[in-house]
Amino acid sequence: MNANAPTIEEPRKTKSLAMQLVEKMTLQIRAGQLKAGQKLPTEAEIMKVFGVSRTVVREAISRLQASFLVETRHGIGTFVLPQDSTPSFRISAHQLGTLREVIALLEFRISIETEAAALAAQRRSIENIAELRKAMDAFGKAINEGRDAVQADFLFHQEIARSTQNKHFQELMHSLGTGAIPRGRLENPLPVTPERLAYLRRVHEEHESILNAISAQDPEAARAAMRTHLSNSRDRLKKSESAAQ
Repeated sequence: MNANAPTIEEPRKTKSLAMQLVEKMTLQIRAGQLKAGQKLPTEAEIMKVFGVSRTVVREAISRLQASFLVETRHGIGTFVLPQDSTPSFRISAHQLGTLREVIALLEFRISIETEAAALAAQRRSIENIAELRKAMDAFGKAINEGRDAVQADFLFHQEIARSTQNKHFQELMHSLGTGAIPRGRLENPLPVTPERLAYLRRVHEEHESILNAISAQDPEAARAAMRTHLSNSRDRLKKSESAAQ
């Protein structure tokens, strides 16, 4: 990335700072300034180059991930993906424009990820457990700092897919990106109120149950814990849909 790149101008009313950053970084990737396999600069470096906040950088990185332009490897960094890496199966952002569509995606995920969790319990490696724990720690840190944890949430589910040792589960989760996380579809993050922190703590506890079952190599418990977790997410969204009507 060119350290002398100009800072982002004031956003137009219809375009957020994050989207402007996405556009600039996408151009750098398409132009080969950021090459496949190259590690992106740190958040602090991107903030300095483009004159934006850490929140803007994180949202932009999430959007680049959803577009299959970059991939975050937890504890290592974010890397540019080859331009032919877009999977054939894809659920784009415009397909998740309503609560009903997000609920439909959760129903799909329940059918897939419950079995993925069971396979992960049978096949996981010590390294998989370590990565799952890192994602859990990142989630807990976000809660303690009063932040949302979309990225850590997705990394947890992505690592479960890796733990199956089955490339099809891995490719499916990669294709979904952070849009698989219901709150990750929002244009602007919801304020992290005490009620929202309580919700995130419940999600964290549900993840803990899944991890414990996978670590114990108990496929039935892992399957049940994942079904409970995703069903709870679906039911929470259904309540939101009913309240909005």
